Amino acid sequence: MKVLSCIAPEKLEYQTMAMPSPAEGHTILKIKSVGVCGTDLHSFRGTQPYFSYPRVLGHELSGIIVETDRSDFQKDELVTILPYFNCGICVACRMGKPNCCASLQVAGIHVDGGMAEYFSVPSNCLVHAQGLDEEALALVEPFAIGAHAIKRAGIQPNDFVLISGAGPIGLTLTAFAKMAGAHVIVLDINHDRLRFCTEQLQLAHALDAKDENLFDQIRMITSGNMPQVVIDATGNQKAINGLFQYMSHGGKYILVGLQKENICFSHPEFHKREATLMSSRNATREDFDQVIQVMRQKSINPDIYITHRIPFKKAKNDFGSLLDPANRVIKAMIRMDERES
Repeated sequence: MKVLSCIAPEKLEYQTMAMPSPAEGHTILKIKSVGVCGTDLHSFRGTQPYFSYPRVLGHELSGIIVETDRSDFQKDELVTILPYFNCGICVACRMGKPNCCASLQVAGIHVDGGMAEYFSVPSNCLVHAQGLDEEALALVEPFAIGAHAIKRAGIQPNDFVLISGAGPIGLTLTAFAKMAGAHVIVLDINHDRLRFCTEQLQLAHALDAKDENLFDQIRMITSGNMPQVVIDATGNQKAINGLFQYMSHGGKYILVGLQKENICFSHPEFHKREATLMSSRNATREDFDQVIQVMRQKSINPDIYITHRIPFKKAKNDFGSLLDPANRVIKAMIRMDERES
């Protein structure tokens, strides 16, 4: 079978691998759609922690069951997966937090992922489609990341929430923060993405992160109080360090984006706010279930996020172009069949 492997920073190659063999506790999928996420792009650039080359990318996916040992799933059933393969016995798993398992293996990062014609996955990670189509299913995982982070943030109705980064994960955070009743302020330097926030997500406040008077704008929007919740979805060190100044007293800062370097901030400024700093990693099955129900209820329309569809045979050559702001990418979907748009 053919796979798309990232063999070095900014270098992809199609490779031929053996078809996965049936194994106890595993299910073989024929892959249908694979979403390209920020993690894939960071890996391609060479800036992704926990990553080594070569690696088959891809963890936002949908597929058809070819063979499974699960009695509650059927051959030819359309499914998605939780791509976080956990041990089940470490302290985090015993606490009900398999998303941050001590020996976690995430598809496409620690182990090979789903940019392949066929993919063998642990059978306990299967998720029923519940009527969603293959592209919507491939978007469940990134939306689950947003749902998980908003749950950790403990947002209350009418809280002001500042989200830095209007990429795919930032947009999922925005969707779930709005559902929680928050007043959302989004920051980005990409005006096309800011326009998406105002036109598609009906945000009142989508601000250019480079504006010289940004602090004053945020203070005015929040009536001088500053946001109760600040969330980074950029994975950019400068942006992460700069966001501490926007927290209200008693506020929370949630790190969803990831980068390799140290975080630096003023201890006195952080301390006097009695602020909370937390990370949000991956998602749980409960988050996946929440996203699927929200999509079924039409509270989220996954179609508006997909701006590019790329046939698998063109993905090697087109992948780098997804990093170019001029191409106005919100979410790219790699199709294992030949449809494109």
